[in-house]
Amino acid sequence: MMLYKKSLFLFLMLFVIFPTYSQVQALVNDKVVLKSMAARWELDSTAVRGTFLVTPYKTIYVLPFVWSSNPNEQPHSGNTSPEYTPPAQVDYDVVEMKFQLSFKTKILQSFLWGRADLWVAYTQISHWQLYNSELSRPFREINYEPEIILNFPVKFNVLGFKARMIGVSFDHMSNGKSYPNTRSWNRVILMTGFERKNWNVYVRPWYVIPESKGDNPDISSYIGNADVNIIYSKDRSVFTLIGSHNFNFDGNMRGSSTFSWAYSIKGNLRGYLQVSHGYGNSLIDYNHKQTTIGVGVSLIEWK
Repeated sequence: MMLYKKSLFLFLMLFVIFPTYSQVQALVNDKVVLKSMAARWELDSTAVRGTFLVTPYKTIYVLPFVWSSNPNEQPHSGNTSPEYTPPAQVDYDVVEMKFQLSFKTKILQSFLWGRADLWVAYTQISHWQLYNSELSRPFREINYEPEIILNFPVKFNVLGFKARMIGVSFDHMSNGKSYPNTRSWNRVILMTGFERKNWNVYVRPWYVIPESKGDNPDISSYIGNADVNIIYSKDRSVFTLIGSHNFNFDGNMRGSSTFSWAYSIKGNLRGYLQVSHGYGNSLIDYNHKQTTIGVGVSLIEWK
């Protein structure tokens, strides 16, 4: 019980600290108009802020209540080696807490013929069985995702949208667990960003480094080979839709979709709704299909 009270105290402190920080680094203003990609990724001389300044990357949110239609109580891997034998079934609650922290910083500026910037980024997503007292409220899954991103500014038009950036990144993602629940993969991701008025679109195909798929050799066939992130702002709302697909049209089409709605409450504090369906809600769930609905608050919106 003492650990539980301390954990709640830390989350209350999180709500106090992050809004103050986000007043400086928020990606949307009080009218919920998305800032340009040039401003967020420092793509022209008017937006340059230098190196080693920590700025937001993906959405920062806390969802105290996330419901799952089908909790993954006995995770299994596509690797059939003995050390990956599924463990005994665990009685997880259908409701848990989920939160995400994400930030980036530029470490090299205007190199490669004066055109490119090099960034490092880190994202962490935690799934916490906060209400499961019978299991002593464990963290069911934590995913760690560091990235190195090489980014180039561009300017050309595509179907009424303006292409603003092209980048490539090396992405590692793992859950830090031991056998049989260890999961990880390494990807080389190509990223292109487009914008038009209140719309932002990011397209990201990737290549999975084969040697990194030992824990989950079939991960691409479930999570997919690319995703698209569509962001739209209207009045006090920011709507986001992220979809991934494996491009297997032979009958085993899989992937996922995640919709989120952030609604401004005060300043940079926003009510947050997140609905997801499909595979890969976390790495341990990469081959497990479910629908989740979460409610909470967000402080920083995507990118």
